[in-house]
Amino acid sequence: MELDNRSVQYDEEYILNSRGLKLFTCKWIPVNEEPKGLIFICHGYALECSITMSSTANRLVKAGFAVYGIDYEGHGKSSGLQGYISSFNNVVDDCSNFFTQICEKKENKRKMRILLGESLGGAVLLLIHRKMPDYWDGAILAAPMCKIADEMKPHPLVINVLKKLCNFIPTWRIIPSPDVIDTGCKLPEIRAQIRANPYCYKGRPRLNTGLELLNMSIEVEQRLNKVSLPFIILQGEDDKVTDKTVSQQLYDVASNSDKTLKLYPGMWHGLLYGETPENTEIVFSDIIDWLNQRFELRNSRLERELKHQNGEIFISKDIF
Repeated sequence: MELDNRSVQYDEEYILNSRGLKLFTCKWIPVNEEPKGLIFICHGYALECSITMSSTANRLVKAGFAVYGIDYEGHGKSSGLQGYISSFNNVVDDCSNFFTQICEKKENKRKMRILLGESLGGAVLLLIHRKMPDYWDGAILAAPMCKIADEMKPHPLVINVLKKLCNFIPTWRIIPSPDVIDTGCKLPEIRAQIRANPYCYKGRPRLNTGLELLNMSIEVEQRLNKVSLPFIILQGEDDKVTDKTVSQQLYDVASNSDKTLKLYPGMWHGLLYGETPENTEIVFSDIIDWLNQRFELRNSRLERELKHQNGEIFISKDIF
């Protein structure tokens, strides 16, 4: 989907994180229309926001929402060794800090706050939610990496050897794994576009990155019952990258009652951009319907804040 400059305003900006690294951020805003809410993108492993997630952002803006993205350290146009994650906690902190700064702007304080995470971004999303459980109004989880599929993981003996080697050669690209582009995207033309994108990392995962992803997925899987925000999970039944049984488990054990699970027969991992046009329309129809339901119902955070504000006004009048 091409950028429509008549209805979508696109801007880019670099920010400095707490470790002095320059991180790329971008936003897509409706033109001549007040956004219904704010959507924050957490992209997948080895990918980036401005190109790979552009079609997703444009669809959401045309549905009336403002969309914000950030490239993780070592990803996309951000600083750092390409494809290298030193600490997954750093990624979560960078995203959380940037997203909350946007939300706390005066013009955004009353707007709905939605997190959108694809694959690895789904795990990032859940850990952002864990930092501030009552802050976010909902989440869209597209093939979330709550657990890495067994077919994608090295043998346990290999993992033990790699853990020892990580103390000496953390940046080396030596983790054996299938090609995520081939296994994640159904359409050959989309695979070619990702391979041609200079901001997408290609090749074997770097040692420390792979171990950070493994440890992160284990941590997320063990605490699925702590997820308390409204969410929709989108999962292709032929996904070979993330474990779809754990998406079902998240749906079953999450502590909130406002939750939806959509399983798509015949669809692969890359639901947002790697499927046929017909399948992509189905997925985004479900996403936008869910978003509009959240908007129509409003949300408990906005209602609580409004009641609290009105209560303070009444108390102030009584005192004076």
